[in-house]
Amino acid sequence: MRPFFLTYILAFVLITAFPFHSYGQNINVTASFDSTRILIGDQINFSVTVDQPSSAHLSLPLFRDTIVKNIEILSGPQIDTVPADNGRLRITGKYLVTSFDTGLYRIAPVFAELSDENGIKRYYSDYSFLEVARVKIAPPDTSAKIFDIVAPYRAPVTLGEILPWLLIVIVLAAIAWLVMKYLKTRLKSVKTVLAPEIHEPSHLIAFRELEKLRDEQLWQKGEVKGYYSRLTEIVRQYLENRYEVDSLEMTTSETLRALEGKGLKKDRAYNILKSVLTGADLVKFAKYKPDPVENDMCYNDSWEFVEITKQQFTGPEMAGSAGKEGGSGS
Repeated sequence: MRPFFLTYILAFVLITAFPFHSYGQNINVTASFDSTRILIGDQINFSVTVDQPSSAHLSLPLFRDTIVKNIEILSGPQIDTVPADNGRLRITGKYLVTSFDTGLYRIAPVFAELSDENGIKRYYSDYSFLEVARVKIAPPDTSAKIFDIVAPYRAPVTLGEILPWLLIVIVLAAIAWLVMKYLKTRLKSVKTVLAPEIHEPSHLIAFRELEKLRDEQLWQKGEVKGYYSRLTEIVRQYLENRYEVDSLEMTTSETLRALEGKGLKKDRAYNILKSVLTGADLVKFAKYKPDPVENDMCYNDSWEFVEITKQQFTGPEMAGSAGKEGGSGS
């Protein structure tokens, strides 16, 4: 009995004289990934957690560029300390990692060190595992075939990318419109300057075209609208050649006002022209259906208007003019 008593006394003295902390059973180290499987290039967290008493002072492991070979560290560690129950702490170091090589990786246990008067003691975690897989781009039975490189993914086009090109198109369209307008104005002025230089008298041109219209017999074939369109085109072209009035681009009322400005009096010729143009407008735009007599009358009036208003020339080659050959017939 005495030896056992002496042993208890000795243990009590040692504990009292040399106090030490026993954390062995109260410190726990864990290491793990957020997931055990990722695809190449995916990003994932690797966390090292130490669950310890708040009075213990442990040094956490510190990784620099890689966890292991081919598992690269993108950022970290991000240290987070959370108080737990019963005077304990949970310290977590988190790393953002990725990998560009396929395979199954085994990460050795991670340890935290405790230094005290008794020396250094390490507390280890379990092994951690991570599988890095390749994206499957073909069925298993076609793995022996060679495939083209997959094209990069095209992100949707944003308004900021479209807007500069849209502004360029608008500016170019505006420039093109201004150029066309300038050229059109320029051509009109050139045309106006060249109009008096027509070598053949305007009335001869009109008589010749009227004869062609008569020979075509359009209204006899039922093409009444085409007949009146062609007839007024001949008359308006004559007005342009004779009076320098752009009648082809004007309405009937605009044409008559322009002729008044050129000195045409409101006499018989004026009334004949007004009757021809107004009657043709009714047929072309109001769907009026004239009878054969009206068709002949409109043709004869057109011829008479040209005859009345034709210019007189003194040259021997221009002394005569085309004779009136009557109406278009029925």
